Amino acid sequence: MNTRHLLAFCCLPCFATTAIASEDVDSNRFTAERIFDLEYADDPQISPDGSTIVYARKSMDKRADKVVSDLWTIDTRSGSQRPLVSGQGSSSSVRWSPNGDRLIYLTSTNGMPELRLRYQDSGESFSLAQLEHAPSAPTWSPDGKSVAFSMLVPDERATFAKPPKRPAGAEWAKPVRVIDDLVFRFDGVGYLPKGKSQIFTLSTDGGTPRQVTRGKNGFDTPQWFGNGSLVATGNEAEDAALDPIESEIYRIDLSNQSATALTQRDGPDFAPIVAPDGSRIAYRGYDDKLKAYQKTNVYIMAPDGSAVRNLTANFDRSIDTIKWRPDSKALVGQTEVDGILTLVSIDLSGNVRTLVNDIGGTALGRPYAAGSFSVARKAGGSTPVMAYTKGSTDRPAEVAVTRGGRNSRQLTQLNEDALGHLDLASIEEIKVASRHDGKEIEAWIALPPNFKPDGSFPMLLEIHGGPHAMYGPYFGAEIQRYAAEGYVTVYANPRGSTGYGEAFAQLIDLDYPGKDHDDLMSVVDALLAKNYVSKDRLFITGGSGGGVLTAWAVGKTNRFAAAASIKPVVNWTSMALSGDIGRLVSRHWFRAQPWEQPEEYWRRSPLSIVNNVKTPTMVMVGEADWRTPSWEAEQYYTALKVQNVDTVLVRVPGASHLIARRPSQLIAKVDNIMGWFEKYDPAHNSKSED
Repeated sequence: MNTRHLLAFCCLPCFATTAIASEDVDSNRFTAERIFDLEYADDPQISPDGSTIVYARKSMDKRADKVVSDLWTIDTRSGSQRPLVSGQGSSSSVRWSPNGDRLIYLTSTNGMPELRLRYQDSGESFSLAQLEHAPSAPTWSPDGKSVAFSMLVPDERATFAKPPKRPAGAEWAKPVRVIDDLVFRFDGVGYLPKGKSQIFTLSTDGGTPRQVTRGKNGFDTPQWFGNGSLVATGNEAEDAALDPIESEIYRIDLSNQSATALTQRDGPDFAPIVAPDGSRIAYRGYDDKLKAYQKTNVYIMAPDGSAVRNLTANFDRSIDTIKWRPDSKALVGQTEVDGILTLVSIDLSGNVRTLVNDIGGTALGRPYAAGSFSVARKAGGSTPVMAYTKGSTDRPAEVAVTRGGRNSRQLTQLNEDALGHLDLASIEEIKVASRHDGKEIEAWIALPPNFKPDGSFPMLLEIHGGPHAMYGPYFGAEIQRYAAEGYVTVYANPRGSTGYGEAFAQLIDLDYPGKDHDDLMSVVDALLAKNYVSKDRLFITGGSGGGVLTAWAVGKTNRFAAAASIKPVVNWTSMALSGDIGRLVSRHWFRAQPWEQPEEYWRRSPLSIVNNVKTPTMVMVGEADWRTPSWEAEQYYTALKVQNVDTVLVRVPGASHLIARRPSQLIAKVDNIMGWFEKYDPAHNSKSED
């Protein structure tokens, strides 16, 4: 997140690829079955004194065909590591107690969720409580005597009839499902249980969780403010479902369970964290101007919600995660900067400086900028000790440690056994001027092991989703697979991508898809100008927002030999009225309902130009995708079919929008795309004729 034989297991049509490389060098190439060999680090949590890191070591279970997560520890001085919790089902969200003597983490036993506590001195652990629903975001109280977490609290479903009693042993149809919520299913979850997330506290000696919030719209991401109160994110507005990004910061008094809003503006305020000395609360958010993309700032306020200050008003990048420095005089933030995921220091005067610029590596399939970090709560002071996931072009995430951004050390080498002996693609960065307006577009080229710039190689353009997201110089299993089969693979950050400032991201506001197409074609032109690829062997693919731009591109140009549009939106009207984030689409991406501006919804839908398509185009979608539901792909497939355009619809059983969540699905996705491209590759066809 193997072999091509697993395609049949995935119930996908088989367009089996023939490696461009000969079989005698396959042993040195990143072949399909090597997906199952990969491991990566995630969520490294450094102990309060900075001496030990616990991280999630993620690997591929070949028999179960899934990613599993074990917990491992690393001594930060010696670099020695050992398993902590393994072989008991995936474990995650590990967190240190305030003095470092215990750990809490999430896992499951016999399919039931568990919140477990582990003693570091003895290694013994126990389940803190029997839980019917999965908890999330567990956090320790300052005195170490309690934990807080959020968990679903079910509501009664609406009903208008009482069914008759079913005879014993009778096999009746399932009862009707009465739906009265605006958002009633969500990608990766399916039909949502009726209820809301609420905050609970629980003694670290175990026992019965105590529900401390009862808001009608729910609360999450709790953090302790002293031992007697919490701060959390919630939204108590009457029309909360109609404004999906709105939220406020609440202070919850545990003595009387009252919830007091500390923020009250129009826009999201979320993810509060309390300074170690208790003097301030930091949080993230922005004033909602109904844009498709808006920069997320870092704010601080007094404990009563007063004296609010925006610390990043002059820093033109969104901040994705924040942690306090141990001395409470600055924060560490994670942000995207020009294709690079970066850790920055943010002091209380709003000064921002770079600490680490090699964080990343946790998006295994494609080279998205994704990673995580933690800060030792008691070690380092003004030069904090931090653990983070280290990203690179040729390896998935490893664990690294640094003191204030200096003398960073990589502590793991999880993939040397799997990748160290392989001829992987080399990654080259390029920057091109867009043919639309000259704006600089950053891209990366993955060059096959046998590459030479003779103009003969096939090119594969891979487009990121979002559309407000960012690719970078990171390992991507899909990219390496394409390159291993001989494709010069290019991926870019066209206008609308994050990491290049708010203005750049907003260039597609009310105009997506649009001029981002020109950016991408400029990148293709640059590869042709460098004589890297053949003009007759150009291929294009992308997922989600990249699927949109793929479908848009083949309606705009016939330059590609074949295309693969993966989980696209092709009709914005049906997306806005049936996708799980449909309200976000209508409120922020169009700022009107489909019946209010039908022409605008149609203008920006790839279906509006499908009559121009001549390019053979594969359409692929997960059957459990509720982000870009399967009927989007089906509409496009049917539109192509009735026009006698070569097409095929590939449905992935059980897959959500994250279509390659399971290893065999990742393999099937990539190999079917390459098989489709090979079918229409002029070079391959000419060899077949010979």
